[in-house]
Amino acid sequence: MTGRPTAMYQRGMRQLGRLSMYRLVLLALVALGVIALALSLVELVLPTPLELIATAAVLVAVGSAVDATAHRILRLVWRPESTLITAGILLFVIRPGLDVATLAGAAIAAAAASLSKYLIAWRGRHILNPAAAGATVATLVGLGGSAWWVGTPALFAPLLLVSVLVLWRTEKLRVVALFFAVAVVVGAVRTIAQLSASGASMPLETLLQGVLVQSPYLFLGAFMLSEPLTLPPRRRQQYLVAVVVGVLAGWPISLGVLTLGQERALLIGNLIAFAFAARGAVRLTFERRSALTPTVQELTFTAKRPIRFTPGQYLELDVPHRRADARGTRREFSISSAPEDLPTIRIAFRESRTGTASSYKRALASAEPGAVFAVTGVWGDFTLPRPERGPVLLVAAGIGVTPFVSQLRHDRLAGERRDVVLVYVASGAEELAYRDELEAAGVRTIVYTPDDPRDLPAHWTWAGGQRLTAEGLLRAVPDLGKRHTFVSGPPALIAALAPALGRAKGLTTDAFAGY
Repeated sequence: MTGRPTAMYQRGMRQLGRLSMYRLVLLALVALGVIALALSLVELVLPTPLELIATAAVLVAVGSAVDATAHRILRLVWRPESTLITAGILLFVIRPGLDVATLAGAAIAAAAASLSKYLIAWRGRHILNPAAAGATVATLVGLGGSAWWVGTPALFAPLLLVSVLVLWRTEKLRVVALFFAVAVVVGAVRTIAQLSASGASMPLETLLQGVLVQSPYLFLGAFMLSEPLTLPPRRRQQYLVAVVVGVLAGWPISLGVLTLGQERALLIGNLIAFAFAARGAVRLTFERRSALTPTVQELTFTAKRPIRFTPGQYLELDVPHRRADARGTRREFSISSAPEDLPTIRIAFRESRTGTASSYKRALASAEPGAVFAVTGVWGDFTLPRPERGPVLLVAAGIGVTPFVSQLRHDRLAGERRDVVLVYVASGAEELAYRDELEAAGVRTIVYTPDDPRDLPAHWTWAGGQRLTAEGLLRAVPDLGKRHTFVSGPPALIAALAPALGRAKGLTTDAFAGY
């Protein structure tokens, strides 16, 4: 993705980043539910208005009761958002109804989905998608069960819109697009094979409508496959899971009374993902905090057990606290320490300059040494190629320097040498975090600050107070076309630099939308 598409993509990320992933998913499901209710009034979807309302009420009530009870027993902070998201997904997956048996099936699905979060989990990580687990249990007991009525022509356009927004925010567009393509192709081949075997035929437009518009594939991919806690850490692993789930969803394998289609396909994908990611979840003991700059705090933790990560990857830190705002209780942080530092792990975050810090930041800032937090996993493909693959350009804005600190520290400790140019943008000279660590790396560094950062080492250059622009980047790094470029910073910066980044040998971005 280069040039203008990069700029547009990052501007969209900047806007979507105002909401947590979980809040955006919840709002998307609510919007879809309201649209479905309106369509049910004119009989454009299968359920009636009363069936939708009654089923939704049962899903929310039972899910809330189970989650609240489990959190009280386990002494955890209940996250109503998680409960509502699971209920919202199940509403579109199971069969809505008004009879006792169907509503009992909905209750069983909601209870099983909630319980799976605690009973089928590993060190704070879901092993199975809760909604898929709940729908499967309801199907096995013979009450209600899955219907996937979301696959209907009247819902396809709004579903496509909210799906794009959700996947844009979660950065899973490519993964889900691959899954969708595989499922559609396999589903079409299966339909053609069945028609051929029976001597029947079907118009092409009818076939395409069946596998594209009337299938559950889009909803399954956007709202279930994309769940971060049940995906593996690396993109190539996510692609593998997407292909496996796509094949099984497109061509369900019959096992007597049960098939391996839709939610069971996803559960198999979840197990494959868990095999890749089981070592990512770990608990960290908070040791100390230190001020790197007037606004940047570094937090040091000790891992309670071995953890693996590649320099440039990020972890998701769960900081439960009451009255969490729209940003939620989980946040992603690039790891600034190197693998050689383990079991010590360091992350950094910038304090709010406006005095309106998120509830998450306030809770993290008030943590005392000895506090234990859960890392739900380690993810990311923002990793450098092998040194022999060619020179690289690193562009960091503010706290976006943290993954580069990990990478350069690892190179130094491991004795690896590579051709690196670092462009470091900060709001002021006093905001150059990790200056000592970066100076020790010995790489050519170009600093963009409005004021002069005095006493720079010989391999550092101050840009003279200029703002970093696309034209300025091309002047500062004339051999950019020979370098694979890595950019870590806010979407607005990546969008502004897009004209220059389009000329790079390769481009990898790590955009963050704030906390």
